[in-house]
Amino acid sequence: MSGIEPDIEAFRAAALRCPLPEAIELIGEKWAFLILRGALNGLQHFEQFQAGLGIARNILSDRLSKMVDGGILARASDPADGRKKIYSLTDKGEALLPVVVALRQWGEEWCHGPSDIQLADQQTGKPVKTLRLRAEDGRELALSDLMWIDRRTGATLRRHQASDAKL
Repeated sequence: MSGIEPDIEAFRAAALRCPLPEAIELIGEKWAFLILRGALNGLQHFEQFQAGLGIARNILSDRLSKMVDGGILARASDPADGRKKIYSLTDKGEALLPVVVALRQWGEEWCHGPSDIQLADQQTGKPVKTLRLRAEDGRELALSDLMWIDRRTGATLRRHQASDAKL
């Protein structure tokens, strides 16, 4: 250990204000991510999600409702068939695209291996680069390059150093 002890009270106080648990509650389980992936790939109807994911109808219904309530998806009547509903991504839902792509890329590197299908830029046809955390000036950042700053005071809450790199 480096001799620098983390300030547990400051960590606990910051953790209580962290947006991560709320985000995980909304989209942080398998079916929610797979529904999101389906919506990002053009699925719109309950039956499409159910057939494409092989998810039980009651679970799908529950997850779709939570994602609509959470503002990730919008639900509207299908003008072609008023009995059906169309689910579409909201701006909040589309903003999750980098999250889904980053998790997919991580899975290819660390779990599954490269997929037969890869994401590419529609304009150039070239594969999308691996997403990385970048500094304002474009430098790629590692965990050891990061620190937390209190937005209200500007105070450094916790500095990450190579020998004490924890998030």
